[in-house]
Amino acid sequence: MFDPSSKLFRNSILVAAMASGMSTVVAAQDAVPATGLGQSWPNAPDVSRSAHYHVYRFERDGMAYIQVNDLQGKVLGAVAATQGVTFALPIGAQAQSVKVRADPASADLMQVVYQDDGLTVMAASQGDGGASITALVDKCDESIPCSQNGILAR
Repeated sequence: MFDPSSKLFRNSILVAAMASGMSTVVAAQDAVPATGLGQSWPNAPDVSRSAHYHVYRFERDGMAYIQVNDLQGKVLGAVAATQGVTFALPIGAQAQSVKVRADPASADLMQVVYQDDGLTVMAASQGDGGASITALVDKCDESIPCSQNGILAR
């Protein structure tokens, strides 16, 4: 049917191989990283909405992880969110001060560093060089308990 020695056949194979390789590169660039959480300079895009912080988003097994670093790369804290449940992770220099809330009452002096459809992460510099990090989730329905033991469910 095709003569493997023909120039047309070889060129067709070459073009097909190149197109396949290019689509793999594009797919890899669009993928959200699954590794690097907790690192100062993870191999992930900086998705920060603030010039004062670096924010990295990771995904694995349906869970999204949002990590906030200072400008020097020091990991300050992180939160995890999946299917309406959001909680603070025990990583980073300010891990003990990461809050998860449903109301933006004390968020006036904070700046948004990350936002998606159901989660907003904000940060505010502290006098000691650290930062206060707060994750705000969509308001909860009155019929569903919103918070229990530091875990917030929508």
